Amino acid sequence: MNSNKKIIVGMSGGVDSSISAVLLKESGYDISGIFMKNWEEDDSSDTCNSKKDYEDALRVSKKLGIKLSTVNFSDKYWDLVFKRFIDELNLGLTPNPDIYCNQEIKFNYFMKYALSLGCDKVATGHYAMLKEKNDGFTLNIPKDKSKDQTYFLYMLTQNIMKDLIFPLENIDKDQVKDIAKDFDLSIYQKKESMGICFIGKKDFSSFIKKYIKNNHGNICDQDGYILGEHNGLFNYTIGQRKGIKIGGHKNYSEKPWFVLKKDMNNNKLIVSQDECALVSSGKVGLESINWIQGQPIINKNLKARFRHGGKLISITIIQDNDKYYMDMLEGERAVTPGQSAVLYNEDECIGGGIISYVC
Repeated sequence: MNSNKKIIVGMSGGVDSSISAVLLKESGYDISGIFMKNWEEDDSSDTCNSKKDYEDALRVSKKLGIKLSTVNFSDKYWDLVFKRFIDELNLGLTPNPDIYCNQEIKFNYFMKYALSLGCDKVATGHYAMLKEKNDGFTLNIPKDKSKDQTYFLYMLTQNIMKDLIFPLENIDKDQVKDIAKDFDLSIYQKKESMGICFIGKKDFSSFIKKYIKNNHGNICDQDGYILGEHNGLFNYTIGQRKGIKIGGHKNYSEKPWFVLKKDMNNNKLIVSQDECALVSSGKVGLESINWIQGQPIINKNLKARFRHGGKLISITIIQDNDKYYMDMLEGERAVTPGQSAVLYNEDECIGGGIISYVC
């Protein structure tokens, strides 16, 4: 029995963290839950409604007969995640606040707080797998590859992983839903959270304009011909098709337009009807790199993923003094500065970094 092992579960009120708690309880662990609040929002229906999420987490904890406490890191989230998100949007980048939140909040402040309460391990509802290797740990793709969340976890370190458990590593989503249906019908019927939590169901442009000034400018083709006006470069990302709002133009086909580049110096949005122009197959620079179990072998064939759920692309890692970049061995669409490139050696996530340039 595991009754002497104390585990704290990060409970969000969602299906995955709730079933993680159920599985650990059924395995005999002494568990308790912590609900973490990271954003101070109103409780209207169009926001990331933490009040409703807390009520769901509390109901589940009561059914399990475990204690649920709360912790508020909204100030830390604002300073370490949201401000960085806004700053990078202003630089023309496409940042990923979910990765920043994991790095700065969930697996830093939250984990330290949970461990300070005297638990042996901390558990979350992520779909990822930990394995022991070379007197340490590796991060691996879980059994349910379709739900793999290692892309968001590449910043984990050995010091974090030694105190961490992913109860869903050997279970697929259908099994999770079946357990949820038997345990708590409300949790079973709850939709998965999608997108950025602090935006919730709100329109991105409407929300973010409270924090960034809309600096209108020209939308141009690759030859500099003006096609329309954009409403702030932060509203667009490389590869975007919808929302460009270019009407019909003489001498152009009826094919769709795609965002090709953001010219920050001249406040221009560069677009193209040639989708092939979005495919990169050269060098990709990396910064803020994390290697989970040491630097990989230089020039070894590896795989990289440039977005959550994206396909794995063949690459090699090249080192130039203290800088690293990837040499892409095949093309990928819309590789975007500010996003993360996450690296894999077969099923093992070996780390990654933030894309600094593409050429």
